[in-house]
Amino acid sequence: MTSVTIDLSDSQFQKLQDLASVHGIAIEVLLKASLEDWLNSQKSEFVNAANYVLTKNAELYRRLA
Repeated sequence: MTSVTIDLSDSQFQKLQDLASVHGIAIEVLLKASLEDWLNSQKSEFVNAANYVLTKNAELYRRLA
């Protein structure tokens, strides 16, 4: 497992602390879950964009083949 260290302002840290407290979880758990969600959404957006381009240009690809 790899660790990452980031610098946060006091206000950013306080916001994270408050949000984690509202959900009753540790800041580390909140950050890990948020990062996983973000990474998954980025992958999904890329796949959707790639599918759109491939579908849109399918006829051109058939002609070039």
